[in-house]
Amino acid sequence: MITLHDRMARGRTETGLIEARHTFSFGRFHDPDRMGFRSLRVLNEDRVVPGAGFPAHPHAEMEILTYVLSGAVEHRDSLGNAAVIRAGDLQRMTAGTGITHAEMNPSATGPLHLLQIWIHPDRNGLAPGYEQLSVGEGPTGGLRLVAGPEAGDGVLRIHQDARLFVARLAAGEAVEHLIAPGRAAFVQLTRGVVALDGHEMREGDGAAVEGEPGLRITAETEAEFLLFDLA
Repeated sequence: MITLHDRMARGRTETGLIEARHTFSFGRFHDPDRMGFRSLRVLNEDRVVPGAGFPAHPHAEMEILTYVLSGAVEHRDSLGNAAVIRAGDLQRMTAGTGITHAEMNPSATGPLHLLQIWIHPDRNGLAPGYEQLSVGEGPTGGLRLVAGPEAGDGVLRIHQDARLFVARLAAGEAVEHLIAPGRAAFVQLTRGVVALDGHEMREGDGAAVEGEPGLRITAETEAEFLLFDLA
């Protein structure tokens, strides 16, 4: 079964400095039918004006991924990490027993566009941690694994039986992904137009896939998307 998540049906938060779209319940947007998908709890698309951002705030017991689509994020946290995460970079922060961080758009002129992703960890009480990875902005050569439970070269570790892939395709290219029995997938389109097993998706659309042996995604234009493989 494929359940489409229309980009126009997402929750909205607009402050004048930050414009956010929420696939699942977040902040003041609450929908009891949208409390996440498997271990994927939050999927926000944020746009931040120059010089604005999220002042220091705490998190706990969550795996938090930040994927920058354009612009840059200046990150500081209570572990002493200070970094700039640029377009094509992925950050993993294990909130664990508690961490405080701030995320700002350091540019005086350019906007910031990012995805904020929360995944429930496989256990509570983890030590807080931080990692980041440059995925780059060019073609990925199909589905590229960028995060999962087994860390490796070019793969960030997340403490959950979940894997995140990034794909950037030219028009006409296609990828297939097998889904093991009992598992599911969630696709989030960040750019372009694709067909997911015949279902058209445009930038901002998502799709939950359950009870299927696999999926095929064909790019109708140059496109980029994230694919989560979830227990």
